[in-house]
Amino acid sequence: MSSDETPQGTPQESPEPAAGKAQPEQTGRQRLAAGLWPPRLSRAQLVVALLLFVLGLGLAIQVRSTSDNSALRGARQEDLVRILDELDDRTQRLEDEKTRLESQRSELESSSDQAEEARKQTREKERQLGILAGTVAAEGPGITLTVTDGAGAVESDMLLDAIQELRAAGAEAIQVNDVRVVADSYFSGGDGDIEVDGKKIDAPYVFKVIGKPEDLEPALNIPGGVVQTLEKEQATATVTRSGKIVVDALRPAERPDYARSSSQ
Repeated sequence: MSSDETPQGTPQESPEPAAGKAQPEQTGRQRLAAGLWPPRLSRAQLVVALLLFVLGLGLAIQVRSTSDNSALRGARQEDLVRILDELDDRTQRLEDEKTRLESQRSELESSSDQAEEARKQTREKERQLGILAGTVAAEGPGITLTVTDGAGAVESDMLLDAIQELRAAGAEAIQVNDVRVVADSYFSGGDGDIEVDGKKIDAPYVFKVIGKPEDLEPALNIPGGVVQTLEKEQATATVTRSGKIVVDALRPAERPDYARSSSQ
C-alpha cells in the first residue's frame, strides 16, 4: 500500500468552507424585521405621524362630547319642551337684569346729586337682598299651591321638587306653611313627618309663591311634573293664581362668624 493512500475505514476530516462562500438566503420574515428595526424615519414621515395623532385626538374629543349629550337624546318630548322653556325664561330674566343695571348706571351718571342717587340704589339693593335672604316680608303677584296628603304618602323630596320647579320658573319669594324658604333651605323626613330647615310642618302643605303667575302655574302642571307626581301618591295639589301674595314668614339675619367684606 502506498503512503499516499488513506487506510480503509479511517474517517476523513470535513473540508473547511471556502472563503467568500455565500451565506444562506434570509426568509421573508427576517427581511421584514430587518427593514423595520431600527426605524428609519424621514422628516416627512414624522410630520404625517404628528398630523395623524392630532386628527385622532380631535376625533376622540368629538366622540366624548357627543356621548355627553346622550342624556338629552333619550329625554321625552315634553321634557325637552320644558327644558327649552326654562332656558328661555332664564335668558329673559338675565336680559331684564342687564337692562335694569344699565338703567341704574345711566341714572348715576346723569344725576346731579350722584351721592344721593347712590344711597337710594343702595337702599333698594338692600331691600332686594333682604327678600332673597328671607329677612324682610314681601308681597306681589304669584300663586298658592296647596297639597293635601290624607294618606300620608308625600315625601320630603316631592316638596323639594316643587321648590326647584318654582325657582326655575322665576319664583322670587317662597313660604311653606310658616317657614320661609331661601337658598340654603332643606327638606327632610317623610310619611307625614316632614321638616323644613329642621322645623316640622303638617299637611296640608301651603306654598305661597311670589313671581309671574303665567310662568309659575304651567311649571307645576307640565306632564310628569309636580302635580301629576303628587296625584300618583293619592295626594291633591291645587294651584291658584293671585294678584297679591304676601310672604311674611321671616328668618333671622345671621352674622357670619368668619367672612368679612373685602371691599375697602
